[in-house]
Parts: sequence; C-alpha cells; structure tokens
Amino acid sequence: MSSHSITAAQAAASATPSATPAARTQSKLGSVIRVTSGNFIEMYDFFLFGFYAQQIAAAFFPATSEYAALMMTFATFGAGFFMRPLGAVLLGSYIDRIGRRKGLVLTLAIMASGTALIAFVPGYANIGLLAPVLVLIGRLLQGFSAGVELGGVSVYLSEMATPGNKGFYVSWQSASQQVAVIVSAALGYGLNHVMHKDVIADWGWRIPFFIGCSIIPVVFYIRRSLQETEAYLKQKSHPTFRQMMRTIGRNWPLVMAGTMLVVLTTVAFYMITVYTPTFGKSVLKLSTEESLLVTLCVGASNFLWLPVMGTLSDRIGRWPVMAACSALMALTAYPALSWLIASPSFSHMVMVELWLSFLYASYNGATIVALTEIIPLQVRTAGFSLAYSLATALFGGLTPLLSTWLIEASGDKAAPGYWMAGAGVISLVATFVVYRRIVTERSED
Repeated sequence: MSSHSITAAQAAASATPSATPAARTQSKLGSVIRVTSGNFIEMYDFFLFGFYAQQIAAAFFPATSEYAALMMTFATFGAGFFMRPLGAVLLGSYIDRIGRRKGLVLTLAIMASGTALIAFVPGYANIGLLAPVLVLIGRLLQGFSAGVELGGVSVYLSEMATPGNKGFYVSWQSASQQVAVIVSAALGYGLNHVMHKDVIADWGWRIPFFIGCSIIPVVFYIRRSLQETEAYLKQKSHPTFRQMMRTIGRNWPLVMAGTMLVVLTTVAFYMITVYTPTFGKSVLKLSTEESLLVTLCVGASNFLWLPVMGTLSDRIGRWPVMAACSALMALTAYPALSWLIASPSFSHMVMVELWLSFLYASYNGATIVALTEIIPLQVRTAGFSLAYSLATALFGGLTPLLSTWLIEASGDKAAPGYWMAGAGVISLVATFVVYRRIVTERSED
C-alpha cells in the first residue's frame, strides 16, 4: 500500500463522525465474525479428515491391513503441516507487505482449492494411484494456506482489539475453530443416524466435505468486506521480502522460543479434537455416535474456556496462566489417559477429555495473544505464522500419526499421554525462558 493511499485512508477516517458506543460494538463484532470465518472452514475440513480417517483410508489408501492404511492416511494428513512453514514465510511476508485484508482473502482462496480436491477426487478403485496423489496435493494446498491463516487472523484481532482486552479478542481466533468442531461433529452424528454405516463408508463420508465446499463462497463474500487494521495503516513503510527475512533472521531465537511456546497448544488441540474420534472408536471401542458426542462436548468446552481464560490473562497476566496450565498438562496427561484405558466408558472419556480441554483452552487463551505481543510489528504476521507453523509441523500435526504408532509400538493404549506430557514440559520451559527475557529487556530499558 502506498503512502498516498495510507494518508487518504487516515484522512477519510478522521473526517468520519465518531461512532456511538453501540455502533462501535457492532463494528467490532462484525470484524471478528468476518476475520474468523476462514478459520471455521480450515478447522472444519481438518476435523473431518481426522474423523473420517478410516473411510478415507479405505477409499484412497488400500493396504494389507487397517493399521497400514490408517498410518498412510495420517501421514497424508501430517504432510500438509510441513507446507505450513513455507506458507508462513511466503504468505506471511505478503500480508505484512500488502495488508491484512488482501492477504486473508488470498489464503481463503488457496484453502478452498485444497478442500474441493479432497471432496471431489474419485477413489483408488476408480482412478488408481492418481487418487492418493490428488488427495495429497489437496492437503499440501491446505497446509500452505493454513501456514498463515491462523497468524493472519490472530494479528488482525490483536490490532483491532480495544486497550486491555487483547486476550479476549485474540481468543476468538481459536474459538471460531471450535464452532467448526461442533458443527462437523453434529453433522457426523446426524449422518450416522440417517444412513447405514456401509453407505457412509462407501460415499456418505463425502457429504460433510460437500457441505464445506458450499459454505466457502459465503465465507469468501464475508471476508472480502474486511477493513484494514489501523495499526497497519499507521506504519510508514512496509518491508520487502528480503528485508523481512533479515528481520526474522535477527529475531530467530525469539521465533524459536515462540515455536516452543506453541507446542502444547498444537499437540493438545489435535489430540482432543482430530484424534479423539479415532481414539474412541479404534482404541476404546466406543460407538461412532459416542465418539462424536465426546468430540462435540470438547468443542463446546473449548469454545467456553477460550474467551474466559483469554480475559483472565488480560487481568492477571499471560505468564501465570501459561505456566500453571503447561505444568498441569505435564503432570496429569498420562495418568488421566491411563485411568481411562483401565476403565473405558463414554462418561469416563467425557471426563478426561473435558479436563484436557480445560488445560488446552486455558493455555491457548493466554499463549496466542502473548505470541502476537512478542513478535516485532514489521514482521508480526510472518514471524507469528512461522513460529506457529514450525510447532504444528514438528509436533501438533504429527499427533494423530504418532499416537497411532505409539500405541502399536508400545502396546500401551495410554501412550499418547506421554506425547502430551512432553509437550507440556517443552512449553513450560519456553514460558520461563521467554518471560525471563522480557523481564530482562524491561529492566535494561
């Protein structure tokens, strides 16, 4: 955006009569809905891929055993996450250079292409090896766009937030994803009541994907009406890609620390949402309906706790919340899953998942906004997105795959608890490292 256009935008804004409090509230609410709508589509599709992993495995990845097919499916799911760092750097620098609004419209278009591929590609029985290749391409496109989607939305919300309420506003980035979890779980639950399981396994599993494709034009229309953030408009210059990479390079230790902060968020989220239906059906031997109801409860719990704990972090600080929740995850994840394995039931799974949901949502509500605050403004979208994408690619996105492998390799059905506990330890250490750095910098100032 040129300096002339920035000046014009600022002049227009100053010439506009001041809005009433009610109008400003409506404007803020509308902006939150518009910017988080793309997050809904992203997580809607990701969750469906996890829930229908067995059906997708049968359709696209025929193998000699169910375990092998499931592993290939989760490997394809995880492959998309390795595109996230590339998307974070390329699309993130683009957004930091040309604006939050235009960049978020572009990421939605790329994400929609990946979703359509997965929904409409014929199965292996019809087109052979081309089927899994096209599904993989769809996942790579989704991963590329998702690499900056979360960062772009989080930065936008942090820059439009009212003073003292950043935690509350930014929490709606993750909260919008929980709406997608709830909707997709409810759709799956409904399908299982009206369709025979053989029909669902054959082609019925595609219906929620088709519904997602039909929603995309609406979301695209909504997001196009976004306004640029005031913080971006006030920047006198916007760095080129080369300048941005140099700035990220100078702040590389901070980006890596941010990656470690986000490890717990990504691992916990994919464990309690994407992997939960598979865990409930394959490991605990619960029914499909019960597994979906548990996931629906998790989505509702996350949606409740995220803004509550984001607001609490506005009042008492980010770091106490982050330290307490990461420590509790490290201490309780494996014992909770061990108790569930020893006495598997629908009610026990709900109790364990709601506890893990509380820890995830509480930690996330403070951490995501903290990450927007420690990354320099000039490279905020690219730096945030890179930190988050690295954590997702190296840890969170591999959670379904590693959980499946850990159970098979160890014979311990509660083994995924070790993975979650390890994530808690990593993020706890990172919390103290980053907090100490901030305190040191403030004392030097």
